[in-house]
Amino acid sequence: MNEDIFMGKWAQLKGKIKQEWGNLTDDDLDRISGKREEVVGLVQERYGWERERAETELNTFLDREFGPAKV
Repeated sequence: MNEDIFMGKWAQLKGKIKQEWGNLTDDDLDRISGKREEVVGLVQERYGWERERAETELNTFLDREFGPAKV
């Protein structure tokens, strides 16, 4: 999912991201305002993962929620 689509779906994604990664707060998600790279960084930080794993986890989540046919 490219950055423009990600930001365009931010309102829809925000709640689902919080459900997926409960260590992220509403304040965290409000602060990053739909910037994909910041979501990756926040997931990486909160879960202690390598950046590559955080990116993979986010991509897997996005594919599950908004597969190619849905975007």
